[in-house]
Amino acid sequence: MTTAIVTDRAKGNAFAQGKLPKSTPWWMLAATLAVGVGFFAILNIGQPLADFNIAAAVAVGVVLYVIVLLTTSSIVEGRRRAVDRVITTIVSAAFLLALLPLISLLFTVIVNGLERFDIEFFTYSMRNVVGDGGGAIHAIWGTILITLTATIISVPIGLMTSIYLVEYGGGKKLAKAITFFVDVMTGIPSIVAGLFAYSLFVVFVGPGFSSGFEGAIALSVLMIPVVVRSSEEMLRLVPNELREASYALGVPKWLTITKVVLPTSIAGITTGIMLAIARVIGETAPLLLTAGYTASLNMNIWDGNMMTLPVFVYNQYANQGTSPDSAIARAWAGALTLILIVMVLNLGARAVARYFAPKTGR
Repeated sequence: MTTAIVTDRAKGNAFAQGKLPKSTPWWMLAATLAVGVGFFAILNIGQPLADFNIAAAVAVGVVLYVIVLLTTSSIVEGRRRAVDRVITTIVSAAFLLALLPLISLLFTVIVNGLERFDIEFFTYSMRNVVGDGGGAIHAIWGTILITLTATIISVPIGLMTSIYLVEYGGGKKLAKAITFFVDVMTGIPSIVAGLFAYSLFVVFVGPGFSSGFEGAIALSVLMIPVVVRSSEEMLRLVPNELREASYALGVPKWLTITKVVLPTSIAGITTGIMLAIARVIGETAPLLLTAGYTASLNMNIWDGNMMTLPVFVYNQYANQGTSPDSAIARAWAGALTLILIVMVLNLGARAVARYFAPKTGR
């Protein structure tokens, strides 16, 4: 009876079976990361929180994790299993290494941006402000209006272009030419897009004209090739069997595209559109040439200079005025706001894609 109880306990004990419990590596990772963070926190005593080296702390924690995991797994599971665990961990660590710059960037922006992340920042503009105070409401509205206008221009053009390439192009010379020019547009510098929009309005309106719509035209030049490429790939992933089944029922091609092809690929298309928005929402150079900058709130996208968050951040850093510390704090807060806007847009896009994606199952 005693032997049976001991055997049952051994079966329920992963260590007794010669392997680590599933939760053990995660606990090890949490402990080693805590050691890395604690070590650099001690070194950072008496220094501002912004000087804390989060990237180095994570890197040290991961290295310690590999060493501890190799040692523990060798003792409990044997060398062969330990080597397998370590190789898997190294592959995962390579991904984490690629994320270190992003982790460091987010940490720095959050720590520095929270100083001016207050109600005043989101309710006041910089009109008549030369020192402390002020806000970025004019830049927030400018970013939203210009990016929304650029999206309204780019998405229909890009989506219809990708539909033509996939559904109607079929190796035609026109389709090959469009593909070539889309590839060229993908690699053009953003300043060139700004110069194009500025030159276009010089021809039709005259020199010295600035508006949010002019900035939206510049951003749409950068957005269209991204929308075309991403939508094209998503449309190509739709199985031809779905198209053939629709055609077999007598459904015309245009209705097959709108009722079968597009709903099937809507999740990927939405993701591609969000990538295009994220590509342009932080652009500064083309907006400096086209929309300009102003300290006042301008809701008229058709006329007058319009401030955007990227230009606001640049202007606060380049022209610090009588209170440099306040200007730098506003710049960090503007950068944090821009990151949060992109995050909200991505979460919204995921929700839309999830809602409109075709339902599977019975």
